Amino acid sequence: MSSHVSQTTVVVVAETSATHLDLEPLDGVRLKDLTTLRVGGAPRAAWRARTAEQFARAVELLDAAGDPLIILGGGSNLVVADGDLDLTVVVAGNDSIEVLQGGVVRAGAGAVWDDVVAAAVEAGLSGIETLSGIPGSAGATPVQNVGAYGAEVSDVLTRVRLYDRETREIEWVPASDLDLAYRYSNLKFTGRAVVLEIELQLAPSELSIPLRHLGGEQLPLAQAREEILRVRAAKGMVLDPQDHDTWSAGSFFTNPVVAPELADEIARAVETERPGEGVSMPRFPQPDGQVKLSAAWLIERAGFHKGFPDEDAPARLSTKHTLALTNRGKAGADDVVKLARTVRDGVRERFGVGLVPEPVWIGLTLD
Repeated sequence: MSSHVSQTTVVVVAETSATHLDLEPLDGVRLKDLTTLRVGGAPRAAWRARTAEQFARAVELLDAAGDPLIILGGGSNLVVADGDLDLTVVVAGNDSIEVLQGGVVRAGAGAVWDDVVAAAVEAGLSGIETLSGIPGSAGATPVQNVGAYGAEVSDVLTRVRLYDRETREIEWVPASDLDLAYRYSNLKFTGRAVVLEIELQLAPSELSIPLRHLGGEQLPLAQAREEILRVRAAKGMVLDPQDHDTWSAGSFFTNPVVAPELADEIARAVETERPGEGVSMPRFPQPDGQVKLSAAWLIERAGFHKGFPDEDAPARLSTKHTLALTNRGKAGADDVVKLARTVRDGVRERFGVGLVPEPVWIGLTLD
């Protein structure tokens, strides 16, 4: 007996599942409408799940039907192919935010992450204020261990509520089970489980955690949040529908971790061409003896300027920050891929460093 499930059968099962679970239909939606980079074609169907239980069961039923599936939060970390897409989208719509006793904050996967930060700051809880302005949903933050300005979600994440796609069970699991590291968890790229809720342990405090970009200075919480939002906005990293510099997937490449010998070699090469810049190269020693470098610094020293390649290009580096690849309003997925390849190859040829994209790619590849 054939194990093949026809597309017609899958669509019928998906529609039946959606009706049974009372999912909100997103008729006629395209992925460009659901992602911050604003590229991506039309899925065969799309729904929003209003509760964690609906979210989990929708994934369960669609998995059982053999339906290729995108699980979506804020869409801030996706690069999706154009055209008609042979997949179904389920959007996390459970957006509750609870501030509990003892500095605990619990958020549904569909909660806007910056709303979670704002709620924590308003409640006088410190620990995530430097993560203000990061686009996307709360459920995505543990998947790639979101971080900025010296802090990461892993610093405060205590547990996550997961739907395990293999066992089909829902349970709270400790953060230690996720193998959290720099922009990594064992959920990223694997699709083994779906984040339904997250729980953070924050600290009651009038002052922020030390702000790395201010030399470790601590500010009152609300002031610290405004400072981070100001810095991010200056780099085009706070969403603004009118500003094409914010039509991006955020920082497109992760900061590379290299052997100290290679870091020294890069510094010497840059110093020869640009006296003073090599010796001041940003470098961050890692526990294993390697060195983390700044992807943006490497991109600029490889010859790529803000706004590269030119003002007529449909996809360009941000005019505010070279680490963001932006859609100038009419870019398609292929335009983004072409620009990403150009930047990656240029850095590799100049410095021998392979930059790794941070976003998840759907129907596309950089190679």
